[in-house]
Amino acid sequence: MKLENIKKIGIAGAGTMGSGIAQIFARKGYKVIVTDIKEEFLENSKKLVLIFNSSLIEEGLMIESEAKNILKNINYSLDKEAFLDCDVIIEAIIEKMDIKQQFWREVEEIVKTDAIFATNTSGLSITEISKKLKNKRRFIGMHFWNPPHIIPLVELIRGEGTKDETVNILLELVKRIDKQPVIVQKDAPGFIGNRIQFAVFREALNIIEEGIATVEDVDRAMKYGPGFRYPIIGPLETADLGGLDTFYYISSYLFNNLSHVKEPQEILKNLMENNQLGVKSKKGFYDYTEGKDEEAIKRRDKMFFKMLKHIHSFR
Repeated sequence: MKLENIKKIGIAGAGTMGSGIAQIFARKGYKVIVTDIKEEFLENSKKLVLIFNSSLIEEGLMIESEAKNILKNINYSLDKEAFLDCDVIIEAIIEKMDIKQQFWREVEEIVKTDAIFATNTSGLSITEISKKLKNKRRFIGMHFWNPPHIIPLVELIRGEGTKDETVNILLELVKRIDKQPVIVQKDAPGFIGNRIQFAVFREALNIIEEGIATVEDVDRAMKYGPGFRYPIIGPLETADLGGLDTFYYISSYLFNNLSHVKEPQEILKNLMENNQLGVKSKKGFYDYTEGKDEEAIKRRDKMFFKMLKHIHSFR
């Protein structure tokens, strides 16, 4: 498969991620087919694409004609046979290993021999997902971040059988859809982004449990301290600019005081046991009753859009 020959994208899974990925490719002129196991899921996907388009138009990041073309470029089906002539197939189905393996085994039997296979898993082993494939060389992890129509990052993860050509083609494809690709050279749990994200999360929970700071102040410290830097310079650039000698000396005494737990902390277990799951249950670390859930999502997305505009302005 050559980059210039990629014309049609197959998306398996019509949820938030699958719908967002479909919208991204359709916006760039690719023909897209979205599949799922129920008609109601496909109908919901159509609504999600409309919502994504509306939010981008409202923020001045898309014009009406683009939105119309996106809708023209996306088709929907309940049948995997719809992937027959697809050049790239991206799977964004439930995060269960056996279901993903079965899906790919079935798809391999019906699609083109040179089609590229990509899974949008957030952390499952790429090598294990591809275990039942005959041709593992064309299989790769392609992890978009949620919400995919806003966040620029796409992680490309090598499985043990992934060939260099597959990586290189998708690297250029990701650039063509105006996303920022990174290559994960080793099939490690959590890839890059989630390993960093959950290292921060673990220490944030540790700070709360030890009574060092409140939930609110942990979030404020992150947003107005390290988090203020990270959209501009990453943690390693930060260390270079701050002085590696300084970071070495701080590491020598601080690392020993950071959390080393290997299981979810008690504070998180307690929230789970009380069904305090965050926005979805109206309560987590914060209270989301009386419409505060919708307010939180709108506020988040508005700030994300501001960041996205700045990224586009620097290009």
